[in-house]
Amino acid sequence: MERLDLKYGCNPNQKGAYVFRNGGLPLEVLNGRAGYINLLDALNGWQLVRDLRACTGLPAAASFKHVSPAGAAVAIPLDEKEREMYFAPLSLSPLATAYVRARGADRMSSFGDFIALSDVCDESTASVISKEVSDGIIAPGYSGKALEMLRGKKKGAYTIIRIDEDYYPEEDEMRTVFGISFHQPHNTYIPSAHDFGNPVTELKTIPDSARLDLSVALVALKYTQSNSVVFSERGQTIGVGAGQQSRLHCTRLAGNKADLWHLRQCGKVLSLPFRKGLSRNEKDNVIEQYLTENPEIDVISSWREYFTVKPDVMTTGEKREYLSHIHGVSLASDAFFPFSDNIERAYRSGVSYISQPGGSVRDDSVIKAADERKIVMFFTSNRLFHH
Repeated sequence: MERLDLKYGCNPNQKGAYVFRNGGLPLEVLNGRAGYINLLDALNGWQLVRDLRACTGLPAAASFKHVSPAGAAVAIPLDEKEREMYFAPLSLSPLATAYVRARGADRMSSFGDFIALSDVCDESTASVISKEVSDGIIAPGYSGKALEMLRGKKKGAYTIIRIDEDYYPEEDEMRTVFGISFHQPHNTYIPSAHDFGNPVTELKTIPDSARLDLSVALVALKYTQSNSVVFSERGQTIGVGAGQQSRLHCTRLAGNKADLWHLRQCGKVLSLPFRKGLSRNEKDNVIEQYLTENPEIDVISSWREYFTVKPDVMTTGEKREYLSHIHGVSLASDAFFPFSDNIERAYRSGVSYISQPGGSVRDDSVIKAADERKIVMFFTSNRLFHH
């Protein structure tokens, strides 16, 4: 049995936490000291990016917070607007591009994330990570320069984990709650062509880009605390609604995040007159305030601290007009939609393609709602609950 001592359990008062595995652990802590939640994020994140790599063939990255992805993405090149909204450098490796996308999906939620990479971390990716506030990283390996750069984070305390990429767990997995052991088979589901073989709507064909986006969303759902709904576009999640008791609340939460992701690409936001010297995190916070505060009250509080001149507000009407032109967004749900109100909320955020297990007694009304909005919807028959 190999044992790894952790900083503490879920909370600092839970001392003496550790993990172990008979036959040896498939990971090595190269720097820092992992915490209990760090390791949960690391192991869930690693499985997510490994699955994304397997089903898309592209380098993948995930940004995890509290055992759900804040963002996940594959290496689709950035367009100019995305480069501006992510504050990304001009030259990025494919793996770095995947992480910039994963982090940029919801930069507010990614603050202090645990990073997972599908491939060996290169210097380009480490350079991006070195400028972000992050708790740690897991990857199958690191170049010498990348490891040197990452070891300099958090005054040398940054947690760096190397995972054995050839490791696969036993078929049966176990967890203990309140002294009682739970056993179940490991979830080996990975999206395939079969998931797009049962279109239930009048419209039945989708572009290859939507198949990729739905695959990204389905893999993300597999490692997101349920209930969960994921919006995706251009090879990345753009809105994750996790851990809600109501599926409609999942859809609203994910849709609101997707709306903000789209609004960050509008001209008024990209041209905000930021004062020089602001960090990327400060700009992220200001943009969030700018897009969510009531424009009739103020643009943001203490605007002089952030802007060279006070910017024009973006009114509610302008936001609605901008978002009304959004379409082509993909959505996946970890369980069936029980009511058609989910379809209406998804449509308002530009959803054109949906994947869900199906099986509700109200499937007919949900399909009708999708048909009325010219949405293509697939039933996969695969539920993806994760707890």
